[in-house]
Amino acid sequence: MSAPEVRAGRLRVGSVHGRPSTARIALARTGLEIRQFVRERDAMAFVFAYPIVMLVIFGSIFGGQELPDGTPFSHYFLAGIVATGIMLTSFQSLAVGIAGERDDGTLKRLRGMAVPALAYVLGKVGMVLTTSIVQVALLLVVARVGYGVPWPGDLTHWARFGWVFALGTVAGTVLGVAFSAVPASARSATAVTAPVVIVLQFFSGVFFTLASLPGWMLAVAEVFPLKWMAQGLRAALLPESAAAAEPGGSWGLGTGALIMAAWVLLGLLLCLRSFRWTRKDR
Repeated sequence: MSAPEVRAGRLRVGSVHGRPSTARIALARTGLEIRQFVRERDAMAFVFAYPIVMLVIFGSIFGGQELPDGTPFSHYFLAGIVATGIMLTSFQSLAVGIAGERDDGTLKRLRGMAVPALAYVLGKVGMVLTTSIVQVALLLVVARVGYGVPWPGDLTHWARFGWVFALGTVAGTVLGVAFSAVPASARSATAVTAPVVIVLQFFSGVFFTLASLPGWMLAVAEVFPLKWMAQGLRAALLPESAAAAEPGGSWGLGTGALIMAAWVLLGLLLCLRSFRWTRKDR
């Protein structure tokens, strides 16, 4: 069988007798990615601190407001902050970080070492899942201590929280890997990626209730996974009566699961077609 390789910008995964499997390489890559993340202390501090800072700011400004069913806005707001934190850790961080690794030659060296592209991507997924779990745990603790936000009340709601978190994180990760091919260089990566993140945050009910958004804005948000991730997390964190404030008066969990799963598949396909070890101009 042929060795792992990338040809014409597409991922192809194979194996060679005696070499570690793609799964073992991916596991090793996950450990390496986590160690590299921890060593970049300024970036680590931003990833963990930004959602907490946003929670404190908006919780302080709108903490006295309530939804029609009496749910405090700080409780409503937590799910959106968790969702946007996951998007920053997965989509934005990877889109910018991989562009940098492509520029500084890291990806070219990995290609020379015959690291399967799939193992590289799975290593990123493992790192993002691990760091996102820590980030979310910190957010839940701060929200509980600072604003009295209750955690999921039973096993059903914890399970709901878990699958929405996992599906949203994987979607953000594969889309971040795919989007890393868009910036022409590491220097332009942040400028290209940040506007996408900012617009989606405002469109997806992260900072405001969905009921306060114009209809056309809500229609756009429903195409993307961030809105459904935030809505699904609210379904895990808020009482069932709060669903009345959502579009259509329900959590829409089935629709949200289908849309996030579709983005996972689309992201994987885009990775297969667009992933590059080197810049276009090299």
